[in-house]
Amino acid sequence: QPNAMGGREVGGLANMLAAHMDLENPEHISAVKTYWNAPVMPKGQGLKAVDLFNAIESGKVKFVWIMGTNPVVSMPNRGQVERALSKCDMVVVSDIVESNDTLNYAHIALPASGWSEKDGTVTNSERRISRQRGILPPPGSAKHDWQILCEVAGKMGFGEAFNFTHPSQIFCEYAGLTGYQNNGKRQLDLSPLQALSEAQYNGLSPLQWPF
Repeated sequence: QPNAMGGREVGGLANMLAAHMDLENPEHISAVKTYWNAPVMPKGQGLKAVDLFNAIESGKVKFVWIMGTNPVVSMPNRGQVERALSKCDMVVVSDIVESNDTLNYAHIALPASGWSEKDGTVTNSERRISRQRGILPPPGSAKHDWQILCEVAGKMGFGEAFNFTHPSQIFCEYAGLTGYQNNGKRQLDLSPLQALSEAQYNGLSPLQWPF
């Protein structure tokens, strides 16, 4: 998978914070809280995929936003996933297609950009960061995931924290977090890249961490 490592690095797992920081380590929680000025931090691990759909079916989780995946097809026990989504009070799905098995349960469908339209970075399983450059603009009203998230954050009153206009800004902010209060404690440290200009980011060649 071209971004298998990248998704984990930025906190895409239920049991990790961004930058490979430990969700149950008080020092790591404090570092992320301070860096992002985020006073409300999780007090424990979140729900993994199977547990999440159990919680949706039981009514414990009433809102789910599904991005970049089609769980009705990809998850085990399709019947349970369908039951859970049919019971959920609000299902939001961001996808690049007009219709699929999961979109059938969406209360809100958000058109997202596809692989040939995305602009950002991916990190593969050997820790190699590569620039992903779109070759086509997103069609119609489709937007990049980060743009959708920024718009929703703005509507929720968090616009100042999500005022990004280019993926380079997001990358540099994240790179800064990897080095924040690190002092060589964690291998993942991209802080030498946190001051990249937009032009430098656009011209970034593949590189492997640790540098």
